[in-house]
Amino acid sequence: MNEPKEKKKSILSERLASLDALRGFDMFWIVGGEGIFHALAKLTGWSAFVWISMQLEHTEWNGFTFYDMIFPLFLFIAGVSMPYSLTKRINRGDTRKQIYWHVTRRMLLLVFFGMIYNGLLRFNWEHMRYASVLGRIGLGWFFAALIFLNTKRRGQYIWFAGILIAYWLIMRFIPVPGYGAGDYSMEGSLAGYIDRHILPGRLYRTIHDPEGILSTIPAVATALMGVLTGHFLRSGNSGLSKFKKGIFIGTAGLVFILLGYLWGLFFPINKNLWTSSFVLFAGGWSLLLLSVFYLIIDVWKKKKWAFFFIVIGLNPITIYLVQRGIISFRRTSDFFFSGLISYFPESSHDLLNAIGYMAMSWLFLYILYRLKIFLRV
Repeated sequence: MNEPKEKKKSILSERLASLDALRGFDMFWIVGGEGIFHALAKLTGWSAFVWISMQLEHTEWNGFTFYDMIFPLFLFIAGVSMPYSLTKRINRGDTRKQIYWHVTRRMLLLVFFGMIYNGLLRFNWEHMRYASVLGRIGLGWFFAALIFLNTKRRGQYIWFAGILIAYWLIMRFIPVPGYGAGDYSMEGSLAGYIDRHILPGRLYRTIHDPEGILSTIPAVATALMGVLTGHFLRSGNSGLSKFKKGIFIGTAGLVFILLGYLWGLFFPINKNLWTSSFVLFAGGWSLLLLSVFYLIIDVWKKKKWAFFFIVIGLNPITIYLVQRGIISFRRTSDFFFSGLISYFPESSHDLLNAIGYMAMSWLFLYILYRLKIFLRV
């Protein structure tokens, strides 16, 4: 007997193509996309390319650029996937112990991979950087998963708001020796003070680490924003069509951008500190991007254009790790293209080299895609 249509919707667990494409779009910029636009800006001098090139640099401290959104967008997407992936495990009969082991194992692997990325295999423990991008993704996702598994949706909203407010209160009112309370500078912030005194090894910026201990707390809220969005997309009881869901997500994104901007007047938008205003502001842009990808790919079924990004999005951890030095895509590109590039004007070489690097990276991922090899953690 077929299940009722509404019940099928309520237990929907298939993979959203828009999430894979958006994840691939996110990773595109650090896989080689940024190099292409930096080269275009240098070659042409066109104001549009120069502006894009500027957006592909991190803000030094307070403020926000597109490049500042790449990290929180990835964590947000991981959160969106959670109601699909963990609910699928629950529905197939996994025990609570098995699910807890799964989320713990995933967290430990990401922390471990992050340390490998930072040079764990060089065995220089004293000068190694222990904090990492992958470590923060693992920890943020892990604690969001614990909240997801132990609370209902209302409780998750409370946790989301509570984390952001608590982090602001901690940063605002707990004094730092020599600087006082409410100092959001690199030297005087509570987050930097804790990193300098507790975090082992080398800090990324000597006196502060952007993936440090205290600032990991609001990263949990970034993942929770994704979890709550995943609930909304997955639910078959909202009475909204897919199109209306996409529009609602986009509208929510605009609201969060405004809220983040307003909170930023008092608690600056700052990726390095992962401030509460940054969570809302970056989350708002993440919602807007998800809305666009969801409407085009999952609602209007326009998928062919997204294949390029989907190939990247299905193996994001793989490409992040291997391009660190395991595989030299630059040398591979030089091997295949340096002779051809030499026939072009020298002014175009940076652009052609950047395109070659991107091509080799994507081809590597395409081969994995065709062989159905995916790194799952």
